[in-house]
Amino acid sequence: MSKISGGCLCGAVRYSADVEPVMSGVCHCRNCQRQSGSAFSILVGIPKGALRFEGDELTVYLDQGESGQPVLRKFCGRCGSPILSDVASSPDLDWIKAGTLDDPSGFKPDVHLWCDSRQPWVEVPADAVQLPRNPPA
Repeated sequence: MSKISGGCLCGAVRYSADVEPVMSGVCHCRNCQRQSGSAFSILVGIPKGALRFEGDELTVYLDQGESGQPVLRKFCGRCGSPILSDVASSPDLDWIKAGTLDDPSGFKPDVHLWCDSRQPWVEVPADAVQLPRNPPA
């Protein structure tokens, strides 16, 4: 993939980037569960600063991740769609919420993070990289 594009549910926020993703993953932390309203959040990491936005400015919620470090959770102020997370523990990446991509079908997660908080009924493929918390620094 040479171009990433996506947007929120209502269309008020659009984004694009001309970069390849660095990685993709599934985060099972409780905060991602709460923000997504689901058992996990599927994220695509791209180099920080590569995203270009059009439309409404994102609303920001300052969260503290289970790592104890800040997480800026950015979302559409109209429809509430979570768009990306700016995570202090990974300062070189922006984490796009994969569900907001125009075509998320090409993103198979590389790693499952925060598996210590994984819901017991969520099955992770046996060959997947599984980490109990954040990756080692």
